[in-house]
Amino acid sequence: MSRKERDRLKVVEAVREKRLKQGEAAKQLGLSLRQVKRLVRAHREEGAAGLVSKRRGQPSNRRIEEVERTAVMACVRNHYADFGPTLAAEYLRSFHGFTRSTETLRQWMIEADVWAPKRQRRKRPFQLRERRSCVGELVQIDGSPHAWLEARGPRCTLIAFIDDATSRLQYARFEPAETTRAYLLGLRAYVTRFGRPAALYSDRHSIFTKHDPEDPTPTQFERAARALGIEPILALSPQAKGRVERSFQTLQDRLVKALRLAGIDTVAAANALLPRFIEHYNARFAKTPKSTQDAHRALEIEAEPLRWATSEQYQRTLSKVAVVPVPGAAVPDPDPGGAGLSPACGADHRL
Repeated sequence: MSRKERDRLKVVEAVREKRLKQGEAAKQLGLSLRQVKRLVRAHREEGAAGLVSKRRGQPSNRRIEEVERTAVMACVRNHYADFGPTLAAEYLRSFHGFTRSTETLRQWMIEADVWAPKRQRRKRPFQLRERRSCVGELVQIDGSPHAWLEARGPRCTLIAFIDDATSRLQYARFEPAETTRAYLLGLRAYVTRFGRPAALYSDRHSIFTKHDPEDPTPTQFERAARALGIEPILALSPQAKGRVERSFQTLQDRLVKALRLAGIDTVAAANALLPRFIEHYNARFAKTPKSTQDAHRALEIEAEPLRWATSEQYQRTLSKVAVVPVPGAAVPDPDPGGAGLSPACGADHRL
């Protein structure tokens, strides 16, 4: 007998010995008066054995048929063997008509040794930073070099812009490497679509800051951000920009598998898939901001000045170069003013 059944036995014996009324026994056991009468009758006819459940050792009447379980696990092994239970359940519901809970699938996958449960995470040794209140108040930017195409294609980097208030994936694009030009293109695309955010939050990569304290010249990205009136903020640790770091953990799981199932093996095709994936990702993981106000500001700049501001710009020195005369052609004067000018400085920009 279980402990619960032994407790019931003492109460039922007290009722049979007239030491306790049936109504009081019902209150103690949390049962109806009819249930207490049934227990008393079973004890009278069978003794203590009458209080033991007749279903013990038998399968539940609500159990899922083994045929369905076998079919689901076969589908998981064939298509989603390295998926976690939550992601596998989403794909099964979308494409295979799966109607059971995620927890049911998790237990099946554990019993079949398809998935191992994770250890309980330790408590964070640092205090979480609260989200910003408004969309566009702070945008976290970062790049993630990873085998996004696995062995089917080249290794590349995902450049991502994550809104701090909502965790929405605002911009994402695959690039061959994490470069200044990749971030400048991302910044141009972001402000064209959403407007200018109040601040950009990044790590201390050389793209965003110079590590020489004696060099006051800003980096290309810092110059472009300030030209647009956007404040660049540098994080002192990876935990400080945890929104984008955790987003990359999720993307390295879900996006890699989405690219695999779509059979994508080129960076161009992966970029073509991204808009649809971003829409699904935001619907699944985006949070509601505390404030409905949008902190993005109007762009207030034409297309050509924006292209100039978000391009790589370098200073070049113009010098007098000997010109080889061409028969029949006029030879240009290198110093038409005749003032004996020294080499001049000019600007070179790469769009």
